[in-house]
Amino acid sequence: MNNSILNILLVEDDEVDVMNVQRAFEVGKITSPLYVAGNGIEALEMLRGKPGQPSVVPPDRRLILLDLNMPKMNGLRFLQELRADEMLKHIPVVVFAASNEESDKIETYGLNVAGYIHKPTKFTDFVELLVAINDYWKLCEMN
Repeated sequence: MNNSILNILLVEDDEVDVMNVQRAFEVGKITSPLYVAGNGIEALEMLRGKPGQPSVVPPDRRLILLDLNMPKMNGLRFLQELRADEMLKHIPVVVFAASNEESDKIETYGLNVAGYIHKPTKFTDFVELLVAINDYWKLCEMN
């Protein structure tokens, strides 16, 4: 297995934030594939696959970057669904949210997130943060 490959699923509905993450990947020279889902329902479909078809996000070495405030299925509901699914519950999730509310942090940590990060407003900080997250998870032993 190639430990330099990390399949990152960004679950984010804000197109500007998605573009910032994509741009940060380019600037930070992050070569891990980035998959994007606009809400929790779409993310679960991408992870599970459709009947007779493989999942969009390869099943090995997955990492989820999750926003909380999204339409259709928000981040907290997504986490509940993910953790209830025997095939998906092991996937590490880093909450990458605009919210800095203590209640959001407590609730997400209760759903076994690997971290809760407040989205930086300065782009250089955004790049450094994503590079650090990618480098850390590339070093981790993952199933």
